[in-house]
Amino acid sequence: MAFRGYCPRFSGSLRWVQHVITHSRHAILSMAEDAGMRGRAQVWAKSARGRRVLLLLSLPLGAGAAMAGHQVLTGDGWSWAWTGITLAVAGIAALAAFRLTRASAAEPDPQTARPARGRGQGAQPTISAAGEGSVVIGSDNSGIISTGSGASNIQMSARASGQSRVYQAGGDLTVNETVLPAEALRPVEQVDAPSAVVNVPVHAGVFVGRAPELAEVERALEAPGPVVVAAVHGLGGIGKSTLAAQYALGQARERAVNPVWWITADSPASIEAGLSGLAAALQPELAGLPAPVLAERALGWLACHRGWLLVLDNLPHPGHVTGLLARTPAGRVLATSRLATGWHHLGASVLRLDVLQEAEAVDLLTRIATGAGVEGAAELVRELGCLPLAVEQAGAYLRQNHLSASAYLELLTARPAVMYDQAAEGGDAGRTIGRIWRLTLDRLSDTPLAGQLLRILAWYAPAQIPRTLLDDLAEAPVVQQALGRLAAYNMITLDEEGITVHRLVQAVARTPDPGDPHRQEADIHTARDRATRLLSDAQSGTDYGDPAGWPARRALLPHISALADHAPAGTDTPGTAYLLNETGLFVEDQGNLPRAIEYYQRAATAYQRTLGTDHPDTLTSRNNLAHAFRVTGDLDRAIPLHGRTLADRERVLGVDHPDTLSSRNNLARAHLEAGDLSRATALFEQTLADRERVLGADHPHTLTSRESLASAYEAAGDLGRAIPLYEQAVAELEGVLGVDHPHTLTTRDNLACAYESAGDPRRAIPLHELTLADRERILGADHPHTLTSRNNLAYAHKQAGDLSRATLLYEQTLADRERVLGADHPHTLASRNNLAAAYRAAGDLDRAIRLDEQTLADRERVLGPDHPDTFSSRNNLAAAYRTAGDLKRAIPLHEQALSDCERVLGPDHTTTLTARFNLAAGYRRAGDLQRAMPLYEQALAGFERVLGSDHPTTETVRGFYLEAAEEQGQAET
Repeated sequence: MAFRGYCPRFSGSLRWVQHVITHSRHAILSMAEDAGMRGRAQVWAKSARGRRVLLLLSLPLGAGAAMAGHQVLTGDGWSWAWTGITLAVAGIAALAAFRLTRASAAEPDPQTARPARGRGQGAQPTISAAGEGSVVIGSDNSGIISTGSGASNIQMSARASGQSRVYQAGGDLTVNETVLPAEALRPVEQVDAPSAVVNVPVHAGVFVGRAPELAEVERALEAPGPVVVAAVHGLGGIGKSTLAAQYALGQARERAVNPVWWITADSPASIEAGLSGLAAALQPELAGLPAPVLAERALGWLACHRGWLLVLDNLPHPGHVTGLLARTPAGRVLATSRLATGWHHLGASVLRLDVLQEAEAVDLLTRIATGAGVEGAAELVRELGCLPLAVEQAGAYLRQNHLSASAYLELLTARPAVMYDQAAEGGDAGRTIGRIWRLTLDRLSDTPLAGQLLRILAWYAPAQIPRTLLDDLAEAPVVQQALGRLAAYNMITLDEEGITVHRLVQAVARTPDPGDPHRQEADIHTARDRATRLLSDAQSGTDYGDPAGWPARRALLPHISALADHAPAGTDTPGTAYLLNETGLFVEDQGNLPRAIEYYQRAATAYQRTLGTDHPDTLTSRNNLAHAFRVTGDLDRAIPLHGRTLADRERVLGVDHPDTLSSRNNLARAHLEAGDLSRATALFEQTLADRERVLGADHPHTLTSRESLASAYEAAGDLGRAIPLYEQAVAELEGVLGVDHPHTLTTRDNLACAYESAGDPRRAIPLHELTLADRERILGADHPHTLTSRNNLAYAHKQAGDLSRATLLYEQTLADRERVLGADHPHTLASRNNLAAAYRAAGDLDRAIRLDEQTLADRERVLGPDHPDTFSSRNNLAAAYRTAGDLKRAIPLHEQALSDCERVLGPDHTTTLTARFNLAAGYRRAGDLQRAMPLYEQALAGFERVLGSDHPTTETVRGFYLEAAEEQGQAET
């Protein structure tokens, strides 16, 4: 502060004081001007109160200055003490003036106050304020105004530097601070970890198995390198966290590393919290610091130390820890995640975790369900797909409710939605299998097709699903993106050939849950229908009898079967019925007759319920079912069903409709196989005449009728009419369909068999050889029709007495049928039966008996004990025992064969007549002619009645009967 106009020539103290007071007043006003309050200060200074206050404040300042000046003027010298006093008084005065200036703004002089003016406004009337707390504000003013009793305002400003802090309050202020000890401020590289810093959750209490997986994690994390990362990924609930905890606890027990720190890494906030916990564990004195500071401290510590293990559990994405790992160049990191991809960016060793072995899953269940019944444990864990979380959930439920595994399985079957989403009391309700997969699908919500695709795949088998099955589901890139994301989160397993889904994921995905947006009932029903359509479309391009399409069709069979098993029959649509009917045709052709019948029955029921009893599709499925009954030998059901279908088609479609004529032909075939040759022949003749009239003489169906009628004549032994009809059919088929058409080749093969029946091998064998060569050329060496030709050629050589050539062909055919059709196909079993007969004819009874025994067992298992082929095998085995002289086993088996044939086929069936003849031969071999002769007589009369007196079989039976009669006469004489 400078005193304006100061002159040292002043000689008197009074004048000096006056001068100081005057200039003090100017100084105070100057300070107010510098503070931007000039206008208010001048107004205030001119007021009476302002003049009084300035005078009072200037007096002490002037007095102090006068004393200092006196020292100078009297020659006593300058006193620094007086100077300090003067400056202090001046400062106090200035501050008081400043505050008074601000306070005076609340009390303007009414004579000098002016109203504010706005742009474009004229003069405004004068405004005055009166009364307590009144305020008048002029123009160009700023600041804080408080009115009322005891009102005050304080403004503070300050700057903190270094680690200092500034606190500001208008009233009472309480500050609590943590004062860190000096050692807490050490550099992190000087901080050693305390002993046994471990926070691993006790997952390992129910740990079973996983020895190979543990070893793999150990190998991965023992690899050389400054920082080593291993990632364990897999389906939610597969046991990733349990495996990681087991490994980490093992490292902690062995004191191989320290610290062993577990971080729940499902979000950035969780990772930060885990790191801050590590810092506090390493230096407990830091526990009061903010989490970000502690997390940064932990990263710094990890960066400059070795020999630690960090477990990042449930990491959503590798990218979430890229920064963390970039700052930790030493140590070991084990991550668990549902995500399978992206780990290569971290240089991680990757382990995919799969389900437990069944024995391990049973062990886990029984450990948890201590005291509960474990009956049916294997079946339960199998249904749960050996998924650890599901097994744990079931075990806890068994223990809590004192249930057996079988009882839990019943509940699971009856109420899947409840059981999949229910935890035992005390368990983690958020970690039921239904809920953990819901969270995964939430992450995929930006790819809508992913959820739809999973619901579709849920209806298929937990086996490889061909990727081509999904070709028509959506645009190829969209489908591939959805598959890729599902695979990335381990909801499916994906390779170049196909897709696999865990059976429990499928079970949950196809179980409606109103509380789960991914499992709404309407969406699941839509997915089932789309799954059905995809399977139907995949089969529509190939014929069920074409071997070229068999591999693809066989690959679909498990998924069709699973769809049929999972979808209640009451939900079947016409689309479902179509799929089941088409599949029935294929599996019947492949020899799986029981499964074919199941499909036909369900298709017929679905068609009848959805389309009505008289719909053509309903009638077709019923016709197919009757055909399957006939092929299995169940003629008691086949004949009535064929008859009813024929009647319905005549009523609905008309007597001349092609489907009606097919039903009549099929009914005739059933009567033929039942041994009712007269009725069969009459129906065949009628059908042939109708087809010639309606379809024309050259229509393929007409040619089929002609061939069928020839087979009836052949069965009746009327080869004089059979052979010409076969020859006519072959000639017509060659002209209409061509010499290489499969139907032409089949009819030619049947003609060769008729030549065999007529005892004419010279014409039979060349025709069989020609047909075999043509089928190999046209159909391929492995086509079933080709194998049939080879089998028939072998039979012709056997009938001609060339057993060596016949045996070689039978052996080759059996091997090929086992390879192509499977060991249990009816054609394979027929080949085994024929080869045994060749061995028997060649006198190799040991091999014949072994093969007959195997064939009988297989036919009883595959076809059932009452199938006609089973009866033939039983009869053939008895004949082999009889030929070997083992009558103790032969005769009881012959007796059983005859009894079964009479019960199932009736007394006049040719198989029954053959069984009666063979039993007679057994009694004769045993020397019991009294029981043999009546059976011979009955057999002969039956063959004469059914086949006719001139049939070759009738003549053979007649010859044995006469020989036995001669033996009986000789014995009596």
